[in-house]
Amino acid sequence: MLFEEYNLADVKLKNRLVRSATYEKRADIDGFVTDSIIEFYCDLAKGGVGLIITGNVLVHVSGISVPNMLCIHNDYYIKKLKLLTDSVHNYGGKIFIQLVHGGRQCFPSLLGGQSPIAPSAVYDPSTKITPREMSNEEILEIIDAFVSAARRSVEAGFDGIQIHGAHGYLVNEFLSPHTNRRTDYWGGDEERRFHFLEEIYELMRKEIGYSVPIIIKMNADDYVDRGLTQYDSLKIALRLQSLGINAIEVSGGMYESGNKTVRLNILQPEQEAYFRSSAGLFKQELNIPVILVGGIRSKTVAEDVLHKNEADLIALARPLIREPDLPLKFQHGKDKSDCISCNGCMRFFKLEVVKCTQLQ
Repeated sequence: MLFEEYNLADVKLKNRLVRSATYEKRADIDGFVTDSIIEFYCDLAKGGVGLIITGNVLVHVSGISVPNMLCIHNDYYIKKLKLLTDSVHNYGGKIFIQLVHGGRQCFPSLLGGQSPIAPSAVYDPSTKITPREMSNEEILEIIDAFVSAARRSVEAGFDGIQIHGAHGYLVNEFLSPHTNRRTDYWGGDEERRFHFLEEIYELMRKEIGYSVPIIIKMNADDYVDRGLTQYDSLKIALRLQSLGINAIEVSGGMYESGNKTVRLNILQPEQEAYFRSSAGLFKQELNIPVILVGGIRSKTVAEDVLHKNEADLIALARPLIREPDLPLKFQHGKDKSDCISCNGCMRFFKLEVVKCTQLQ
C-alpha cells in the first residue's frame, strides 16, 4: 500500500509517504528562498517522497520563532517562493506550504526585544518567558496575515496549504485550555477557543476558494496539565471536517512537554509510530484523510499502519533529514532508516543549517 498512488483532494501523489514539515534554517537573514533551500527540497523530490510539506513559513513578523526561517508575510517573497515550487515540480514533486505563527514560543531576541504574544499571559517554563496577551485588534491582524499568506501561497505555485495547529505555536495556543484562558469571543470554552482557527480557515476559503487543498497539523495531545487530550482534539477535528478541511496530520506536544514531539532513541519497531493510537482513533471517527507522523522508522511499521487502517498517509521528518532518498531505498528493499533518533538535527540554534549531525 505504501507505494500506491493516492489522491489528496485533487492532488495526485505517487505514493503515501509525506515529508512532514521540518525547519531547515536555510533561508537568508530576511527569510527569502536561497539556492541551498531549493537544493534541499529538490533532493527530497528526487528521493521519491509523495508529498513535501515545507518547514514552518512565517505569516507575520510578530511570530518569528527561529532564525533564517522562510517568510511569506509580504508579496516580495512570492517570486523566489515560485522558484522553489517550480524546481520541485520539475522533478515531479508535490509541495504544500506550512503556515505558522510562533506565538508564545518566540524569543525576544528574535523580536527586536519585544515580548512574544499569545492568547493569554501564561508563563512557559521551557523558555522562562511570560508572553503578552493579544488584543482583539492584534488577533484580527494575525488572522488577516494567515489569509494573505494563503493567497501568496497560491500565487507562488504551492500545491496546497498546511496550517500549523500543533506543537504549542499560536493556533495550538488558541485551541488549548492550557494556553488560552480568555473569557471573550476567543476563549472560555471549547467553542470559543475554536473561533481563531475557524476564522482563519473560513476566510482562507473565501480568499482562495476550494480548488487548493487546505490541511492542518494538530496535536492529538498537548501532554501538559490543562492541555488538550486526544478526545478534546477529536472534537476539534470533527469541527474542521464539517468546515471542509482536506486532511489532518496527527502529532502532539509543545515546548514545555519536553521530547514528546520528537522522541529520542527509537531503535525498536514497538517504539515507532508513537501517535499511532491517536491517529487510529481519528481514523475511526473521521471521513477525511489522516496523516500519521511521529517516530516511524521502518517500511514494515508504515505498511502495518496502513493495512490496519490507522492512517491514510505516513509522514517522516528526521529520517528524511538523514536520507532524503529514503523512499526510493524503501522501494528497492531497504526496511529501516539509518536515523537513530539522536535529535542532533533538532539543535537549531547550534547548527549552521538543519542536518544530520551523525554524517559530519
